[in-house]
Amino acid sequence: MSRTLLRGARVITMAPHRPDAERADVLIDGDSIAGVGEGLDETGAEIVDVTDRIILPGLVNAHLHTWQTALRGVGADWTLADYLGRMHGGAARHYRSEDMRVGTLAGALSQLDRGTTTLGDWCHNTPTPEHTDAALDGLRASGIRGVFLHGTPYSAADAAHPVREIDRLLDGPVAAHPLLALGMAVRGPQLSTPDAAVADFRAAAERGLVVSMHQSGGEPGPGWEAVRAAGLLSPDTNVVHGAGLTDEWIKTLVDAGASVTCTPENELGQGHGFPITGRLLRLGAAPSLGTDTDAVAPGDVLSAARIALACQRGRDHDRHRQTTGSFSLTATITGKQALAWATVEGARALGLAGRVGRLEAGMQADLVVIDGPTANPVATALYAGSGDIEAVMIAGRWRKRDHALLDVDLDAVRTQLRDSAARLLSHVTG
Repeated sequence: MSRTLLRGARVITMAPHRPDAERADVLIDGDSIAGVGEGLDETGAEIVDVTDRIILPGLVNAHLHTWQTALRGVGADWTLADYLGRMHGGAARHYRSEDMRVGTLAGALSQLDRGTTTLGDWCHNTPTPEHTDAALDGLRASGIRGVFLHGTPYSAADAAHPVREIDRLLDGPVAAHPLLALGMAVRGPQLSTPDAAVADFRAAAERGLVVSMHQSGGEPGPGWEAVRAAGLLSPDTNVVHGAGLTDEWIKTLVDAGASVTCTPENELGQGHGFPITGRLLRLGAAPSLGTDTDAVAPGDVLSAARIALACQRGRDHDRHRQTTGSFSLTATITGKQALAWATVEGARALGLAGRVGRLEAGMQADLVVIDGPTANPVATALYAGSGDIEAVMIAGRWRKRDHALLDVDLDAVRTQLRDSAARLLSHVTG
């Protein structure tokens, strides 16, 4: 197997009990990290000089609907009601399988360009198996690591998730690819009857899958209590947004080990509710992050981290001002914490905490190389844009080098995406 030694960088490992950043080499053996430190055995390794660069774990975008990529930016002024009506009530019904494939491919490639190596692809426009398989084809072709969260178009509240389709995917398209895993994107307790919500959670638990759901725009419905009473809340439970949840419910989820994925720019702009970052932090928990939909907000998970950080710092300053008459004299949240939301916490939300999100021996070799000032590596990483992302590696294979994506015909993808967008735009109604 191939060996690569990345030499001379400032490394942000995100591993516990290590410095925020350190001068270290990273040794990669095959698809895994063999070591991080000095004096590593370089026998047979290709030496890559990354002096004056910053290396950090590959970013994790835990919630994105890549199938909507062709309609990027069309809903920048949409409220949540506009989005539901125009996207799901209009355009979604006219997607062909080819639209699903190219949207997913282009969306995943865009994530790679921004330093995302693991994607929680929440795919809920799957009216036929052909649509589902086409989306998976796009995800595979991109080279990204993905958790394909299989969802369904909006339907009756008492309709359970189609578990036969889940089993088909487990036995075939997903099982055959080392970079893909499967999860269930269910309507969830807010939008399902109690019986349907319990059935969906139980189906995921029986298969050992992450079960992810939206929760926003209202207080928890009776389905939540039914799921709790059935003992089905667990670390495999992923709640997206979480707005509307009471403090008691957030504590229940945290105590069960469940994860919450915030999509701060989308949540603030569309009306989901204020990100619950601070409410999680007060309980000793933390959010993972997503960007939700390129139709409404930029697909940059580092921007999501910065927005979540700034919003919560602002709230903390206001709270301090109300009690003392002055803003807080020290930062209530650090940049390192925000980076953890986009790495460690994202990996945990997608059930991959033992594989990605940190740089240490035995983990998958998913990493990002940033070209930027090294005086404060954490800040440089947090403030990075796609142009600063010099290289991206997934499972020991370069997917971006010298600021350019590899092994993809971008002109062909752009042409196919434009053709898809031109057809779908006529169906964006409302």
